[in-house]
Amino acid sequence: MADIQTNLFINNEYVPSSHGETLSIYNPKDDSLVTDKVQAAGEKDVDKAVAAAKAAFPGWKHTPSGRRSAIMLKYADLVEQHTDKIAHLESIAMGQPISVAKKIVEMQVASWRYYAGFTDKIPGETYPENGDGVFKMVNYEPLGVCAGIAAWNATQLFVAWKIAPAVAAGNTYIFKSSEKNPLGVLYLGQLFKEAGFPPGVINLVSGGGKTGALLASHLEIAKISFTGSAGSGRQVQIAAAKSNLKHVSLELGGKSPAIIFDDAQLENAVAHNSQGFLMNSGQVCVAGSRILVQSGIAPRFVEALRGAFLQFNNAMADPALESTFLGPLADKAQFDRVMEFLEGAKKDGIEVLTGGVRKGESGRFVEPTILMNPDVKAKVYTDEIFGPVVTVKTFETEEEAIKLANDTTYGLGATVYTSDITRALRVTSELEAGTVSVNSSHWLVPETPFGGVKQSGYGREGGLEGIKAFLEAKTVHINMNMPKA
Repeated sequence: MADIQTNLFINNEYVPSSHGETLSIYNPKDDSLVTDKVQAAGEKDVDKAVAAAKAAFPGWKHTPSGRRSAIMLKYADLVEQHTDKIAHLESIAMGQPISVAKKIVEMQVASWRYYAGFTDKIPGETYPENGDGVFKMVNYEPLGVCAGIAAWNATQLFVAWKIAPAVAAGNTYIFKSSEKNPLGVLYLGQLFKEAGFPPGVINLVSGGGKTGALLASHLEIAKISFTGSAGSGRQVQIAAAKSNLKHVSLELGGKSPAIIFDDAQLENAVAHNSQGFLMNSGQVCVAGSRILVQSGIAPRFVEALRGAFLQFNNAMADPALESTFLGPLADKAQFDRVMEFLEGAKKDGIEVLTGGVRKGESGRFVEPTILMNPDVKAKVYTDEIFGPVVTVKTFETEEEAIKLANDTTYGLGATVYTSDITRALRVTSELEAGTVSVNSSHWLVPETPFGGVKQSGYGREGGLEGIKAFLEAKTVHINMNMPKA
């Protein structure tokens, strides 16, 4: 695999780490070693990246908006041209089916093009002198050096959500990929450079938690955006508060409900709660892993869902094949985590309708699993599993469904299946979630914001809110009553 880029990308150059620490990447398809040479950024490397970004900020901030937009659009074109290579790197690092990886790369491209259109559309506000003798202005200005820490499951999308709005607004950036999945990100450095981003505007570093902590606590970073576990997110927030009170946004996962009413279109509900849920082997933070189905439709829905899960179990294969729908879990640690949940469910006597076991003798494959009627305090019902595992419970009334759906510490997403638009609007208004989809599993688009409430975090990525997160309001008051000279 000599064509794999393993160096850090700082100041438009690929460089090794200063201390020689490396990461090893294994393909979860068969646990084969992909590379053991990925450079892990230490304190000197992070300082170097921050210094480069800080030096680049004044020039990038004052780069004409049309020029910034043109560079962003060229980068999007380059990513589109390199889709196959980028998707391949994503697939070999974390087992993502190549067809899914390509779709996520396409989402990156769409988001960069969306934010390229914002460079000349950041407004200000004026308030006229209204008898108080003061003319008022509010200007929105870039924050400076920003940083992002990404999860491993949709890294190419996080590149767009975290970097594109920041640089569109005139900020400079340091992006850290997950230690599980750095290869596709490191490949992008050459594309940023070829697109015309000046040195220091975008920097890419790899590493584990120690590298992330260095970014979160750095005194010269003005904003950090984190996607990952709730525990790590808390540490990012603490480090930011203890250092320079930098801006923080957190997306910390979920345990999203899918509510299926008696009047739902059965075939559609089954499709979205099987194929839609199992996308990326259930390793999606907003996946509807708690299915709540009204009792009148429950027997037919459960039987159809079981049939769909069995069908998709047969579609689990080599992620490098275009025909593969389900691949392995990301690595041994994630595999062990999911299997621990499943073994715990069996010990607790929870009915396993289908799945619940490893598939095959090699690789990190887990059969799509349906767990029936767990207690509301069971770990498989309350905790984010992040694998191809759903729980199913029944309810009688709309009020009970809403209560069950909101009975969670998370609040990232929710879905509602009904043929009654009035009910859909009524229920969505009561759900405690950042994103609610009706008669569909979630599909993320550039125009709308994404993020959670409660312990799913705060802040939004995507849409207009995504660019607001990288701007600071500055108020200017002009005294209109100065005597004439």
